[in-house]
Amino acid sequence: MRCSGIESGERARTSGAGMTKGRLRSLWAVINSAIDGGARAWEAERHAEQARLMFREGRAVPRHIAIIMDGNGRWATRQHLPRSLGHPAGVEALRRVVRLCDTYRIPMLTVYAFSTENWGRPRDEINALMNLFWETIRSDLEQLHENGVRLRHIGRLDGLSPDVQKAIAHMMDLTRSNTKLDLNVCFNYGGRAEIVDAVREIVATGVAPDEITEDLIHRHLYTRDLPDPDLIIRTGGEMRLSNYLVWQAAYAEYYSTPVLWPDFGHDDFVAALDAYATRKRRFGKIEEQVEGEVIAVGAATATLRPEHVVKNVS
Repeated sequence: MRCSGIESGERARTSGAGMTKGRLRSLWAVINSAIDGGARAWEAERHAEQARLMFREGRAVPRHIAIIMDGNGRWATRQHLPRSLGHPAGVEALRRVVRLCDTYRIPMLTVYAFSTENWGRPRDEINALMNLFWETIRSDLEQLHENGVRLRHIGRLDGLSPDVQKAIAHMMDLTRSNTKLDLNVCFNYGGRAEIVDAVREIVATGVAPDEITEDLIHRHLYTRDLPDPDLIIRTGGEMRLSNYLVWQAAYAEYYSTPVLWPDFGHDDFVAALDAYATRKRRFGKIEEQVEGEVIAVGAATATLRPEHVVKNVS
């Protein structure tokens, strides 16, 4: 009996050890599956980001530039002018940059024209900005349309006057089929407000929490049909995004210049492009892992003629 009890205990311990090993194997299987799944998701994201890179004669070129047009008021103050007169000078700078995008064949430009925080500015400056936006649409729309520019408004329409809303709808409808340059105007826009609006839309559809993914959120953003920016330029010397494209800027290169927006011209634009071309976009990998890919793409595009400049990394 005693011997039998010992044997039973041994069998129980052996059985318990076997169950423990089984549980450990199951746990490791779950962990490995999670790691593999995460690795696959990371790799897919990296390839998606790389696929968006554009090379011209072996040199990285942004296909989508976003600009924080900062410094209009300071520029006017330095000129001993009222702050509100800095904004028309800023419009002239925007016209220059639109032409530069055409010259350097940048297919998409997004500009931060009026943020949701700008409502806190003095009332006369807000009125001047609204009138300027209205007048710029009226004066430049036909020429932009003739030059093949497609205009989009990004932001909330709530709070804008009916006339401005009507003008926005008209400019988007008129230029809808243009393909030479996409010009996206962030007017009454805030990055956090955009994410809040996206989440509200998702919740309203009754989606279960565990079904919410990054892709689902992306599909409810104002920019759902647009590629993320490759390069964000900020004039005026500040080193922050100021609630601009906070979701979309996750992998964007950032470039800040002390030049105030009304003074931003050809040399400043080229300096930003040069800075972008020197950045090494690793997308989470170490430098050695991506260097071969970049060299291969550069070699593949080095012999292209200027008219065959665009090459996607696959």
